[in-house]
Amino acid sequence: MNLDRAIDAFARYLTTERGFSANTVRAYGADLAGLATFAEERGATEVHELGLELLRDWLWTGTEAGLARATIARRSASARGFTAWLTREGTLASDPAVRLRSPKPGRTLPRVINRTQMQELLDRLQLAADTGDPAAIRDLAVIELLYASALRVSELVGLDIADVDPSRLTVRVTGKGSKERVVPFGVPAQKALLRYLDTARPALAAATAPAGTGPTTALFLGRHQQRLGVRAVYRTVAALLESMPGTGPAGPHALRHTAATHLLDGGADLRAVQEMLGHASLGTTQIYTHVSAERLQQSYRLAHPRA
Repeated sequence: MNLDRAIDAFARYLTTERGFSANTVRAYGADLAGLATFAEERGATEVHELGLELLRDWLWTGTEAGLARATIARRSASARGFTAWLTREGTLASDPAVRLRSPKPGRTLPRVINRTQMQELLDRLQLAADTGDPAAIRDLAVIELLYASALRVSELVGLDIADVDPSRLTVRVTGKGSKERVVPFGVPAQKALLRYLDTARPALAAATAPAGTGPTTALFLGRHQQRLGVRAVYRTVAALLESMPGTGPAGPHALRHTAATHLLDGGADLRAVQEMLGHASLGTTQIYTHVSAERLQQSYRLAHPRA
């Protein structure tokens, strides 16, 4: 079988049978497209021409090009998943990637905004919203909900109006692998959402829409009555964090990290936080215990006899 056709078939398998998100499937596709190009340059265009040495050379070339260890590890995982599937399907007699190894990605601590900084950020948004600008009112609701519910930015922009229950202070989220979960939020987020729905969203919905488009059920609206995009949220959060001290990524994921850490600082159960974040593995959630120094110090003072 031709490599390109096999990669297309693998992408369909990940979507229809494994239920992977579009972003995950695209990531696999990008990695495997790079592998196919690398193999073609070496005269290999069929799946049976994939061998362990070719795969190792592909990873080594990426390492020599200065790619991060996390990227090399992801490429290795993509190749192993692909060849394992080909073997299960009977396209390959044996799996060439069984002995393929990759460097373990270095674990970097996520950026966390302290409580004082978070309050200052929200106060700035509140002042802007009090001018009555619909976009500012929307931005306040966006940030309040991101911080209150620790949502992924893709989950936030994918919300419809019907997904939010302001009376019960919950939001129904479709996360990775099309898995649904119900996540709580607090009263400040409730107030910001209700204000947005009552005043700002109707104003944004009244803007001129492109020809041939009908009304959208999206909760958060961007330009021309369209669903607010991921890039727009990234720009908003990056601008807010630009002047704040701290290192690490300055995108919406920083608010997710911050919410999880503040929950643990407040004594929330790790498994409850795992459920709220939509993590399949508790190990993924445990990274937040490493950044929660305040919680660790408090526990030490309370528990250790020599504290």
